[in-house]
Amino acid sequence: MPEIVPVAWEAGTPLSAESRATLRRAADILLRGGLVAIPTETVYGLAAVATDAAAVARIFAAKGRPASNPLIVHVSGVDMLRPLVATWPEEAERVTAHHWPGPLTVVVPASDAVPDVVRAGGTTVALRSPEHPVTASLLAILGKPLAAPSANRSGLISPTTAAHVAASLGDAVDLILDGGTCDCGIESTVLDLSGAVPRVLRPGPLDRQTLEVSLHGSIEGPEATSSTVARSPGLLPRHYAPKAELELATDGRERVHTLLAADKRVGWITRGAVAATAAAASASKGRLHHLSLPDDPAGYARHLYASLHALDDLGVEAIVVDRPPGDEAWHAVQDRLTRASYRE
Repeated sequence: MPEIVPVAWEAGTPLSAESRATLRRAADILLRGGLVAIPTETVYGLAAVATDAAAVARIFAAKGRPASNPLIVHVSGVDMLRPLVATWPEEAERVTAHHWPGPLTVVVPASDAVPDVVRAGGTTVALRSPEHPVTASLLAILGKPLAAPSANRSGLISPTTAAHVAASLGDAVDLILDGGTCDCGIESTVLDLSGAVPRVLRPGPLDRQTLEVSLHGSIEGPEATSSTVARSPGLLPRHYAPKAELELATDGRERVHTLLAADKRVGWITRGAVAATAAAASASKGRLHHLSLPDDPAGYARHLYASLHALDDLGVEAIVVDRPPGDEAWHAVQDRLTRASYRE
């Protein structure tokens, strides 16, 4: 198994000398073409130096990631990204001034400094400045941008702890920096600023209305297109999926009863104070595992992937998720669950 090294940090205070020494070691691995798993406020990423095409290719091999799926490049701020972009639109300057560092990725025209493997053959680059102090400090020490998709096998549940990374990738990663549990729990919002109209390509912790206030204008959703070149990760129909078959249910209680009657081992995810009935728990004979997540979208998102990992670890055969509300605030959660439940 890969080495997991804890990096102690406390919000608002500088990293200790010991922690900075650990980050210098990680930087040395990256400069030699290695892969390092990094904590961010969204999910853990599998990082390589973004301008090192051979190292980035190792990310795709480690994850089993399709070459058509572009990567997000993490930077320490606007100065680091300048060589990576062909143009830096005024809208990008405005929105990043409000939301960087943080869980926002912007897509802009790429320069030739961004390897084709990072762009997945496209002409744009997705950029983010992470807020997590461990990865922010690593970028400052390294002085180079990092390409970093989620640190897990492609298509499966994203990791929100260092242990999730180790279980998914094993020795494919050279070092795992353990910076604790991710705060947001789902991937960043992706805002495409490469065209005539700003568009949210992937919903995330920052909702559309918040971004519209920052931009002083409206934002559209993804446009229907037949193009085979993706501008953002996270757009495949099936993604973020547990090993167990996941389904969204309008009446989760009834669906759970049906699966238990068929002698299935079942995981059931509800919201708020909803609980499994005593009858269901009794009838299940230990085959029902019920988890109740917070009834607010941010709290729910923070615990979603960890809950799916936990149910997979328990060996359930099916996961029933009570369908979340349909309003805009729950859009990112809806997106992740819809893709996790997708069937051909």
